[in-house]
Amino acid sequence: MSQIQTNKMTNWRWVMCAMLFAATTVNYMDRQVLSLTWKDFISKDFNWTDDDYGTITAVFSIFYAFISLFAGKFIDWMGTKKGYIWAIVIWSLGACLHAACGWATLNLANSGWFGENVVKGTLIFTSISVYLFLACRIVLAMGEAGNFPAAIKVTAEYFPKKDRAYATSMFNAGSSVGALAAPLTIPILAAAMGWEMSFIIIGAIGFIWAAAWAFMYEHPHESKNVNEAELNYINSDNQQEETATATTTDSNDFKLSFGECFTYRQTWAFIVGKALTDGVWWFFLFWAPAYFSELGYPSNTFTGQMLIFVLYLIVTVLSIYGGYLPKLFVENKGMNPYAGRMRAMLIFAFLPIFAMFAQPLASTSVWLPCIIIGLAGAGHQAWSANLYSTIGDMFPKSAIATITGIGTMFGGLGSFLINKGSGMLFTYAEGQGDAFTFFGVTGKPAGYMIIFCYCAVAYLIAWTLMKTLVPKYKPIVKE
Repeated sequence: MSQIQTNKMTNWRWVMCAMLFAATTVNYMDRQVLSLTWKDFISKDFNWTDDDYGTITAVFSIFYAFISLFAGKFIDWMGTKKGYIWAIVIWSLGACLHAACGWATLNLANSGWFGENVVKGTLIFTSISVYLFLACRIVLAMGEAGNFPAAIKVTAEYFPKKDRAYATSMFNAGSSVGALAAPLTIPILAAAMGWEMSFIIIGAIGFIWAAAWAFMYEHPHESKNVNEAELNYINSDNQQEETATATTTDSNDFKLSFGECFTYRQTWAFIVGKALTDGVWWFFLFWAPAYFSELGYPSNTFTGQMLIFVLYLIVTVLSIYGGYLPKLFVENKGMNPYAGRMRAMLIFAFLPIFAMFAQPLASTSVWLPCIIIGLAGAGHQAWSANLYSTIGDMFPKSAIATITGIGTMFGGLGSFLINKGSGMLFTYAEGQGDAFTFFGVTGKPAGYMIIFCYCAVAYLIAWTLMKTLVPKYKPIVKE
């Protein structure tokens, strides 16, 4: 073990947190390229409907969910360093492959495989393009499913429990920053160089991150950048059970089989929290650009870009403090980490309630739904940072990525339902026109109203169920 021995504690754990932030930023930028280009660029080439786009995002969600079930176990087996590299290389490759979909659609349409040459604009031509994009989204999902299990595992390795929610909120802010940077870069790239280049340029960033991670990451007990003082702080949860020089194993770090994970109420509490709320965030992420385009501000206009930018600026600024609140409860109120986290999550669960007012206020000013969705998104990100940290509170480190993957799978299932359901609902509502009503709103806006109402109450329902399953702090211990 090679370490720098100094009296002053090093802060390499925050460098690792910065790397997680960068990876999460890239993760969400790659995910956002399609949502910012389909309505105003790609659909013009392939005549996509809302239902087509809903199918693509839903299939991404379902494969993300399926792969997440195994991604966490893969990260635990492969190790944080190699597992993270595999994840980001695969998703970056998948992101870049989207650029070939236009070329591949034209060649398949003219190949004779479908009888006569398929004319651009026909249903078959559109279907070919949809299936090709689906294939690329599947590759993207395979890689992206590894991001959060790996990041949460790194956080548990490098931070004591009291700091994990704050560290998680810091790196999880990358999802907001990625969504923040996306509207300022992707539509401009698509307009100047074509939508294909926007996928290639954004996707290539991930390969650079993977090279840096391979060079920088080591387990804290093996890192030359972590001195004894920082190592002791990282392991302060077990300080009474460790020697003056921290050992390389957690005193309660035992193995759980995949099946055993499902026997604990703590696992199901995490599952419920993810399943009911992840879809809300993904709905905002995938549909907000299209929603503002429906209001008359497409993503290739300055106002459309500013609306998305301001929305995620609100999310970014407010959500960072989400991980700090439970730390205050722990340090100032003397609460255990789990109790502090649950109290903070209850507070954050009330922010999305404003979402039910987004559609009614859109007729007053487009900036009102922008601000409201931003507040709801900030509530989600703060909620999510604390939800992830409950795993480290109660499970051994060896099972953290596995539990994260299980919960993420159910979150992906929830996202599949809301994204596919939204696409079908919006297409149906638009076709029905004034005959389709909900709370005094008609047509396609009524469809948005329905989804916004679900987003408003999802977190309070999830919190109630979680509290019922695990009323008090109860860590998993070796029997």
